[in-house]
Amino acid sequence: MGNMGGAGIILAVCLIVLAIGAMGRKVEWLVNFVLRAVMGTVGIYAFNHLLAARQMQVAVGINPLTILTSGILGFPGLAVLYGIHFFKIL
Repeated sequence: MGNMGGAGIILAVCLIVLAIGAMGRKVEWLVNFVLRAVMGTVGIYAFNHLLAARQMQVAVGINPLTILTSGILGFPGLAVLYGIHFFKIL
């Protein structure tokens, strides 16, 4: 095996290691997104229930857009959703 063959093998191994590292980060991002989306959906449901118990007619719907917003932005996304909804009432 010459210098080019050895360099090719080293390059291939490096690329495989980088690919495995990139896949690990993507899985972590996906799990983080799913957990935030689930917790955001539970938060919307609980906050809607709390507001209904206090006779306030403000309820953010649970739909794909609100789940996506809470999954990407987390708790600040929930605050934005309720802020927009409160602003509509004014």
